[in-house]
Amino acid sequence: MSEPREIEMSIAGLVMDPASNSPIVILKDESGEIALPIWIGLAEATAIASAIKKVPFVRPMTHDLLCNVIEGLGGDVVRIVISDLRESTFIANIEVRVGEALHIIDSRPSDALAISVRIHAPIFVTSAVLTQAQVAVVKTDMPNAEEADSAEEPPVEDAPSETKDFSHITKDKWEELLADLDPDDFKYKM
Repeated sequence: MSEPREIEMSIAGLVMDPASNSPIVILKDESGEIALPIWIGLAEATAIASAIKKVPFVRPMTHDLLCNVIEGLGGDVVRIVISDLRESTFIANIEVRVGEALHIIDSRPSDALAISVRIHAPIFVTSAVLTQAQVAVVKTDMPNAEEADSAEEPPVEDAPSETKDFSHITKDKWEELLADLDPDDFKYKM
């Protein structure tokens, strides 16, 4: 049986990279075994975080406006696809159906994900991107508490900036980082 060409993933959360102080959006597959970190900008992280936390705004923000325009023109976002990785830059597409026509719109992953969160469009990542990004399988089975306490976790800063390897971060550490997420962490005022 061949490996699927695209894997459906969802936003597991946002964290701050302690080395670069940049936000990272974490995508995970349904099983939780594959995680894909994507470094994004502060404004886009705030847009994603505010949608996840359902922060109300008096007027539409940029990604809300894009969703309204697509809907107003009779379109429906079918899905988001993280389709390529070129020179350490992820490439995404927003697939929009208008009537019988399917439009593929080039996008930064962060913008595509900010739209996806708002309208609950599925997110897919090509297996080629996962392979090229050198994504490690995240172990979901944890050692017992004594083993976990005695295990030393290497800091994230030790990973080279071109290829961050998050395989050493435990599930509990991810949960801790994601639980502490707050839009104010991004120091971006709306």
